[in-house]
Amino acid sequence: MNSNTEKLQKVLARAGLGSRREMETAISDGRVKVNGQVARLGDRVEIRDRVSFDDNPVNLRADAEVPRRVIMYNKPEGELCTRKDPEGRRTVFERLPRLKGERWIAIGRLDINTSGLLLFTTDGELANRLMHPSTQIEREYAVRIMGHVQREHVVAMVEGVMLEDGPARFTDVQEFGGEGINTWFHVVIMEGRNREVRRLWESQGLTVSRLKRVRYGNIFLDKRAKAGEWVELTQEEIDDLSAMAGLEPRKVPSLTPEEQNRWSRDKNKRRPVRAMRKPRGAPHSR
Repeated sequence: MNSNTEKLQKVLARAGLGSRREMETAISDGRVKVNGQVARLGDRVEIRDRVSFDDNPVNLRADAEVPRRVIMYNKPEGELCTRKDPEGRRTVFERLPRLKGERWIAIGRLDINTSGLLLFTTDGELANRLMHPSTQIEREYAVRIMGHVQREHVVAMVEGVMLEDGPARFTDVQEFGGEGINTWFHVVIMEGRNREVRRLWESQGLTVSRLKRVRYGNIFLDKRAKAGEWVELTQEEIDDLSAMAGLEPRKVPSLTPEEQNRWSRDKNKRRPVRAMRKPRGAPHSR
């Protein structure tokens, strides 16, 4: 095997076109060509190869050439973690600062009814490593529970519960107050399977009425970003994320004057956050 070649999906992700998983899907769908030929999953390429995505040429870059920017976004309920929605619903990408020649890649996802911390990066390798199950990165959530939580419920969820897609568990559960049947907890989980936090509570006959991610690894959601707002992470924060991913630190590039103006305009154009409308006839929670 030529040591100068790399997996095609890895090179495409590095070019900022999306996550590795998204690129694998694009290759399988026939949207990628290498040297004029439709690519197949498993193909490897060199930097000198001609690669196109949806018939648009892709600028291939060596790993060290990829700028490593990361932003923290405070997702409100009602937004989707997808680039486009056929039904025209709002997506998280609509609020992010525009990039020239690159794309923001989401590090993990949150479902439409979950709010809180989302991280986005321009570095596909960083995103892939931070999302990979082998990295074992903690995700912490604030959860409001409807129902009376008993000690045996907590013990069961910490020891492990068998869900339809395999075993799952919280590594920590802490009560954070509340009254009556609405009590807040903070829970920690080590992976990002679909609706896993909600399903763990549902396995105990309890319902999650509010769910908000407050931490991803060593990055805490803080007052720098209100609901619907984003903030660029500092060099120190990005270096910490890189270390967790097993990557060497890389200097965060300074914004050019054009980028500064564009990002400032994007922030000023933010639309106000509105609560999700409930369907007619739906009960109101308090």
